[in-house]
Amino acid sequence: MNEDLLSLKPRQRAAPAGPTLGEVFSRSYRRLVVQLYGVVGDICEAEDVVQEAFVRATVAGNRFLRADNHEAWLRTTAINLHRNRWRKLRNLAKIRHRLAEPTDLEGLDEHVAVVSALRTLSDAHRQVIALYYLADLPVAEVAETLGCPVGTVKSRLQRARESLALALGPWEGRADV
Repeated sequence: MNEDLLSLKPRQRAAPAGPTLGEVFSRSYRRLVVQLYGVVGDICEAEDVVQEAFVRATVAGNRFLRADNHEAWLRTTAINLHRNRWRKLRNLAKIRHRLAEPTDLEGLDEHVAVVSALRTLSDAHRQVIALYYLADLPVAEVAETLGCPVGTVKSRLQRARESLALALGPWEGRADV
């Protein structure tokens, strides 16, 4: 592979030459995998997050160049990647657990109506409804999970509720809005 492509230094700068990505990789990869193996407890997951951290270092460019300690930057990135994966798996497990709970047959018609109404929502609205109501996440964690501001989540929740109310229509026991 062309070493110029893997260089971490900007091409237009004549600053002191920093290490190339290849040098950082050969110096740090094994150590990082061992460290992350201790954190995650799975060698395959450790290798995946370390490799993804190197990809992110390449994409980060100058941000990575400005780091005082490239290995620490990569380790932090890899740990954050693992945390994000774990959080998503945890939320998925919560959703699956809720879906696996037995439903009463008397409420099956309402269940089908709600699922049909959810399918009419946009992806963004369906995501906030699912995370907020099915995964029981607070608004702040929904925002963090989706990578958007808290105000956006609140707005999407409100609009999704309004759309669901229109799609479901009035039913017994519900106060008209």
